[in-house]
Amino acid sequence: MYTINTKINSQLSIWLISMFWIISFMIVVGGLTRLTDSGLSITEWELFSGFFPPLSQQDWIMYFNLYKEIPEFKLQNYNMTLNEFKIIFWWEWAHRFLGRLIGIAYLVPLIYFSFKIKISKLLNLYFIFLLICFQGFIGWYMVSSGLVDRVDVSHFRLSAHLLMAFLILSLIYWNYLKLNKVRNITNRLNISIPLSLLILIFLQISIGAFVSGMDAGKIYNSWPLMGNSYFPNDNKLNSLFHLTAFNDPSLVQFIHRNLAYLIGIFYILIFYKIYKDKMYDLYRSINFLGIFIILQIILGIFTILYGAQIYIASMHQISSIFLVSSCVYFFFINTKIN
Repeated sequence: MYTINTKINSQLSIWLISMFWIISFMIVVGGLTRLTDSGLSITEWELFSGFFPPLSQQDWIMYFNLYKEIPEFKLQNYNMTLNEFKIIFWWEWAHRFLGRLIGIAYLVPLIYFSFKIKISKLLNLYFIFLLICFQGFIGWYMVSSGLVDRVDVSHFRLSAHLLMAFLILSLIYWNYLKLNKVRNITNRLNISIPLSLLILIFLQISIGAFVSGMDAGKIYNSWPLMGNSYFPNDNKLNSLFHLTAFNDPSLVQFIHRNLAYLIGIFYILIFYKIYKDKMYDLYRSINFLGIFIILQIILGIFTILYGAQIYIASMHQISSIFLVSSCVYFFFINTKIN
């Protein structure tokens, strides 16, 4: 609880849940920016000057000429017209615009609440703001990796960018739950269990970003086998135990698939324990968590079968937002909150 003033608490609650949904929308737009190969269409940082889109034909030509200087255009999109460029430009511009909007929508209310509440009580919210600012830097660091000597951004930097987005989302949601005094249950799991599940899901998101960054979802479009075998036949099993595995699309897809199975099995064990020990207070949360795990696995399978078709792949990412949120909630109610 930040203050005993119920009106201020209500305002804080509305602000936090609004930020949660805005950032969720940002994650969706970011995923579509990647799926449409739009992320490198703006080749300069433009922290302030890029707030407004091109307003004249001359501005459009200037941006297009800058795009023509990078490898993605020279090696992959050399036949692209100005009108085609505008399509990918709008996706990247919208993504960056949302990033600026999030910064403003977070900072202005934070300053307002700083005058209403002691700043010492808001340090965790200021920390989130620092993460939001850092996320902007990571975004440019990611984009810059695709401007020289390659036609895509680094999948490692893409993964860091996505993980930071989910970390910010989770921290905002956690503070929202804490503010709204979600009831503490009396019969909890050992905290290491929900924490381990949350870590596994974050790890899966990271590997999923590798899959997206290397277009690994467009190969081995079969399930449950990868082609004619369980393990991809273009690799050797011992390759899986080298760091270079994270640069190999087929191995990354294999890891992503099997990590999903591991999460599913771990969930079943947790589910069994909760029902065996009649932990009634956890029934609802574990059931919702299971729904989103099953949905995420099904969408993941369809994403593979349809070669990362944009609509299905986007639904797969949207589902991950609900999965992470439900897991954060499950973790929260198993934690003692003073």
